[in-house]
Amino acid sequence: MNDLQISPEVDEALHRHRAVVALESTIFSHLGLPSPANAEALERCIQVIRAKGAVPAITAVLDGIARVGITESEHGRILGSARKVAERDLPVAIGERWNFGATTVSASLSLAARVGIRVFATGGIGGVHRGAELHGDVSADLPALARHSVVTVSAGAKSFLDLPRTLEMLETLGVPVIGYECSDFPAFTVRSSGLRLTHRIDDVATLAHVARAQLEHGGGMLVCTPVPTADALDADLMNAAIERALQSAAQQGITGPGVTPVVLAAIAADTSGEAVRANLALAENNARLAAALAVSMTQHS
Repeated sequence: MNDLQISPEVDEALHRHRAVVALESTIFSHLGLPSPANAEALERCIQVIRAKGAVPAITAVLDGIARVGITESEHGRILGSARKVAERDLPVAIGERWNFGATTVSASLSLAARVGIRVFATGGIGGVHRGAELHGDVSADLPALARHSVVTVSAGAKSFLDLPRTLEMLETLGVPVIGYECSDFPAFTVRSSGLRLTHRIDDVATLAHVARAQLEHGGGMLVCTPVPTADALDADLMNAAIERALQSAAQQGITGPGVTPVVLAAIAADTSGEAVRANLALAENNARLAAALAVSMTQHS
């Protein structure tokens, strides 16, 4: 597989049936968190995954090669400028030999499934955008969650999306959505969207049993855990910032995949950096749960 390279550490872990957690690289690039918060997010996620006994596997396209797991010496490469790579873009990024393609949720799920990684941690998934009934803007994350037999751990979906329709789409696609220690669908940097979830699980061992059953059945599963209380943003403050950011993006004529980084940057500026602090906390928290889940799935497989 000349177009895909697995790091020696990740390859050995997979062969030894050790716990591995896949990570996207968009959040660590300039498309995700601003510097130096992106470097802090990378360090915190890697440290907490290792502390739980799992191996981190960052996905990216580097020099035209899809990578699953990168070495510490290459970390600097994923902290700078990047071109976003969704699943549909992988062959183009490989064929055109992009210097650095930052993987999104859909691309990361595709690569994780290809090499046999069963757990993936991200910040917040994409979903149905507001006004999708007019422009049809629905993230490729959702069908990827259904198609690939990988468990995704996130803090729900990005707050600026149409969250009720995102949940409806997940149901339509047959993706189980599990609240870990929460009964409501989290809204990224806000602990609750106010939308009730059908399923709640409060211990990792039970979550691992459910995850294994789903993966054997075929298709993915979404596990939601809210941002830690101490770092969560006020819902009213966040909603006001979102409205201003979306209005600004619309006035600039920004649509499709370009909306997310612009809106996130606007929200970060509008909230005096509080959104960035919350993003760091939830990314670390998601990675921690994903690692615990991956270890439990390995121990009981």
